Amino acid sequence: MNPKGAVFQPELIELMTSVLDDATATLPESKRTSVIKAEIASNILAWAAKGERNPEVLKMRALLIVGDVSHYSHDISPERRAV
Repeated sequence: MNPKGAVFQPELIELMTSVLDDATATLPESKRTSVIKAEIASNILAWAAKGERNPEVLKMRALLIVGDVSHYSHDISPERRAV
């Protein structure tokens, strides 16, 4: 299921936000870029759209993307990195 056009209840939005914050906090500072955070958020949305609600599972699946986008981090100057 594509999360585009999906409608999420406020409680699920809070859960996804918490998972995103937790997942981001586990990353080394050098990987806390806006690109990686956006990829993690996209992964969380996709899994939530498929029905996943377990925060630990969402976090684990969301962090799988970090290895796939880590090559972007060297392209972004430290001044442009978002925390």
